[in-house]
Amino acid sequence: MNKVKQLPLEQQRNIFKQSRLVAMPLAGTIVWAVIGMTAPFVDEVTKAWMLYLGTGAIFYIGAGLSYLTGENFFSKKRLNTTFDSLFFVSIIMSLMVFAIALPIASIDHTTLPLTVGILAGLMWMPLSWIIEHWVGYFHTIARTLGIVTVWYLFPEARYEAVSAVIVAIYAVSLFALEKRYQSVCSATHYVHSTTQGV
Repeated sequence: MNKVKQLPLEQQRNIFKQSRLVAMPLAGTIVWAVIGMTAPFVDEVTKAWMLYLGTGAIFYIGAGLSYLTGENFFSKKRLNTTFDSLFFVSIIMSLMVFAIALPIASIDHTTLPLTVGILAGLMWMPLSWIIEHWVGYFHTIARTLGIVTVWYLFPEARYEAVSAVIVAIYAVSLFALEKRYQSVCSATHYVHSTTQGV
């Protein structure tokens, strides 16, 4: 039995909030940057496969990067809370919505960057609620509005334009997440130092 999950929810939330949370966004940034930079040089079928395989690989790339960022997704020492489970469920929920993207793409393949780009960003909303920080709300809303806008404005370069929007939103989100993490670390260090001085 996971003893951490027996703690009060607010305590579990505080444990989750101490996570750095940058490995997955870094992976997403890399994948979408590759898609955007490669898109002008490949045909439509290759673009579609790059999108499917690339977005499908984000979790695995993020898991690998987690060992460089100190998040260590699969470490036995990692404290898994109820909020980790909630966030994992929100990822699964976002993936399930791909069932909408695929039939629409069979009618109009140019909808793929629009639908996949928006659907893959939905998981940021529950993350914002969990960590009580604006970054997830910003990410999902700005990403959605930006994708829809460039999808209409650049009909001949939709993969490139959508990728550029997503990478730009990721850049802002990563900066905000890292700044949030540094604040959490500083607050935790301050609490420890003051309690030790008592």
